[in-house]
Amino acid sequence: MDLKQLDYFVHVAEVGSFTKAAALLGVAQPALSRQVRSLELELRQTLLYRNGRGVSPTEAGKRLLAHARGILNQIDRAREELEEMKGAPVGRVVVGAPPTVAKMLAVPLVKEFRTRFPRASLGIVEGLSVYVQEWLLIGRIDIALLYNAVPSPAVDTFPFMEEDLYLIRPKREASKVRGKSLRLRDLAKFPLIIPSRPHAIRMQVETELVKLGLKPTIALEIDGVAAILDLVAQGHGYAALPVDAIRRADGSPRLHAQPIIPGLKNRLSLAVSAQRPSTPLTSGTLDLIRDIGKRVLHTRQDPAAARHVGVIRPVETTRVISRSE
Repeated sequence: MDLKQLDYFVHVAEVGSFTKAAALLGVAQPALSRQVRSLELELRQTLLYRNGRGVSPTEAGKRLLAHARGILNQIDRAREELEEMKGAPVGRVVVGAPPTVAKMLAVPLVKEFRTRFPRASLGIVEGLSVYVQEWLLIGRIDIALLYNAVPSPAVDTFPFMEEDLYLIRPKREASKVRGKSLRLRDLAKFPLIIPSRPHAIRMQVETELVKLGLKPTIALEIDGVAAILDLVAQGHGYAALPVDAIRRADGSPRLHAQPIIPGLKNRLSLAVSAQRPSTPLTSGTLDLIRDIGKRVLHTRQDPAAARHVGVIRPVETTRVISRSE
């Protein structure tokens, strides 16, 4: 197995055609087919289903594709790191983040990255934290932002931000609970509209209630935050979400946020692979994300905004953690 075979296989698997892959690579199609077939013979596995419409990876092919992408990315990084010794950081760095975080950070990150690293390129991919961590492990991405990261010897994590989760009610119920907080154990009594597993909020709610010997009451599983808030406003159930989710979805006039005690927190961490050396570009991008986080992500809940969304009392709902903490 050599790098050329892996590169050819990845191109064929991704475009689903030997003809298209040969054109992209600038090689003859018979030569490309021979290289991929040699790889299959060496591994003693059929990697691609071949039919008249093109090709698609087998189960073995899907597994190799994930590894091959990581291997080729690491080779590229090795070359880039050697190039960086000649001057300013070069190459490509890929950041993975949950959709809500990517939405907040993408524009300022791209703008400042281009200014600070003009010879380098940046990629941003979105996914649930469990998938983002998997992409980090196989080498598809270089930096991950993970909610409630599970400790792993293969990943180095750094605290980045934490935010409180609230019980989100219809606004018409505000008068019943004004001035009161909700005990965490009582959260189990409410029919929740909540994302499906392995969404970070779903996992956090279940984990904290299990510690009390309880489990949540699930009314509906909905993976879109905006849809969850619409359903809560219409009286179909309740939600456990940060206050910022209400503001971003413009649900303030219809909803009320009740604090949960002890605090139910969503923790966001920065993560890199512990198994690959960090390049100057990766380290610089980490510092850039920290700097942007201090400006873009709210450090304290604005009391006026808190009243607007029906929060009972001004509290620290989101905190960006500095590098020294």
